[in-house]
Amino acid sequence: MTNAAFERLLSAADYGNAHAAFARQLNHAGRDQGTWRYDAASVYWWLRGRRPHEHVQAAMVETLARKLGRSVAVTELGFGAVDNVGMCIYPASVDGATDTAEHAWTRLAKHINQHASEGFDSGKALQAALGWRYDLPDETVSRNGRQQVTSTDVQSLYTLADHFTDLDRRHGSGSPHTRTVMAELLVRQVIPMLRGTYTDAVGRDLMRAAATLSGQLAFMSYDAGEHATAQHHATLGLRLVKAADDRLYGAHLLANLATQAVFLGHSREAARLIEAAIDGAGRAPAAVLARLHSTAATAYGQSGERRACQLALTRAERALDQTGKDPGPRWVSYFSPAHLAGAAIRCLSDLCLHKQALRHVPDALNLGSQNVRTRALHTALIAMAHARAGDTDAACNWAVKLGQHAAGIQSTRVRQRVDELAASLGPQRESPQVNEALHTLAAMPAAN
Repeated sequence: MTNAAFERLLSAADYGNAHAAFARQLNHAGRDQGTWRYDAASVYWWLRGRRPHEHVQAAMVETLARKLGRSVAVTELGFGAVDNVGMCIYPASVDGATDTAEHAWTRLAKHINQHASEGFDSGKALQAALGWRYDLPDETVSRNGRQQVTSTDVQSLYTLADHFTDLDRRHGSGSPHTRTVMAELLVRQVIPMLRGTYTDAVGRDLMRAAATLSGQLAFMSYDAGEHATAQHHATLGLRLVKAADDRLYGAHLLANLATQAVFLGHSREAARLIEAAIDGAGRAPAAVLARLHSTAATAYGQSGERRACQLALTRAERALDQTGKDPGPRWVSYFSPAHLAGAAIRCLSDLCLHKQALRHVPDALNLGSQNVRTRALHTALIAMAHARAGDTDAACNWAVKLGQHAAGIQSTRVRQRVDELAASLGPQRESPQVNEALHTLAAMPAAN
């Protein structure tokens, strides 16, 4: 179906048979938005019903108004209202994912947070899982654009992702500055590459690298408490990795969405997300399966499904024992016995199996020096497990250790666990030891 309103405006502005000229003027009008590379084909698809994002529509209005000599309202374009909530919708095509990425990263780079008042949408997360799992694969992702993209160019993006991952693990993601810098780099470096020229093989690796970066930005946003933004970037990462035809990393991103759902208390939806991830991963390397089953355990534990939780823990432990023979992709190398132990403490505590949970304490703290935030999170889990078990003295001792481990970390997740521990100890504040622990927790800096 043709967008008749847009077609009439183009004709009135003498762009009816000059779509390439309109695209050039549009690129000029949007030069401060990043590296736009719209062409006649873009105009064709807009006329056939594809809706550009709001910042593109604003540039269209500016371009048409200048040519027509009058003001043009956005509503005259015929695209309808831009659905901000729809930003968490799984893009239908690779081009749609590129457009979505440019829009999302540009807004983040410019400190425009359209998701500030929104939360995690479990329905859209499940829709994204279905799209990733069951949509037909992209036959090809090769493209002809202005910039030639090589395998070496793509490798530089993995290096960039490693840098931000390390920053995140050491310092947390509470500072919006880090995410802004990352978004600016994505707009300047990744978008021109996505719109460039590449073969199918290079293109799929490029999509995987872009998915890695989008997934890292999603996790950082989740750690900062910006849950709609996190979900948006995770969904975008799922579509990009679908184009890369990398089912293992797709399962990892879906597991991250499940982890976010568990954090927010959506345990049943989290279970469905992680089940889709495990199903989609298929005969995956042991390290990947260990990570996926540990996430499943946390979802089942929170929802009170004791048998399913313990079965998932057993599967994760067995898989982790096999990682020496089957280490899996490089990105899963972070997952260690300590990460599994942290998941076990959480899910067993949720099931009120406190003694079983506390057996995992030594392993949970056997972390590398780079895992600063994870150490703080695990320390908080241990303190809470002791508090739930009724051992106030031990809970207070671990609360003091938490104050030491969490110093300098900016993380909403750490802050929330600190607050939960303080609330648990609060009724016994008349005890000198509890009072000291509460003072230690209160002295910790806020996440932002």
